[in-house]
Amino acid sequence: MQDITPRELDARMRRGELSPLLLDVREPWEIQICRLPNAESIPMRLIPSSLDTLQRDRPIVVICHHGVRSRQVAQYLAHQGFRQVLNLQGGVDAWARDVDTSMPTY
Repeated sequence: MQDITPRELDARMRRGELSPLLLDVREPWEIQICRLPNAESIPMRLIPSSLDTLQRDRPIVVICHHGVRSRQVAQYLAHQGFRQVLNLQGGVDAWARDVDTSMPTY
């Protein structure tokens, strides 16, 4: 499990170096406020029962509000055998500050 900054993730995706599953582990009410385009939403509490729906051979970037919950989920996924797991450092809050300043924050 590694951290990735919002700017680094944005740059790597724009260059085509990384085509990850963007896994947003926030609660539905948080997703209604803001979200990264094409992110799949699975609340943190449902991750253990959703492991079979995730592709183990695809890079996964785990996302939350500030990067704390996503770090926990990323570590959990790594312990479950997922090898390409990245935590979005600073979460959607940092994404809104550093990449998409038009994104609503909370």
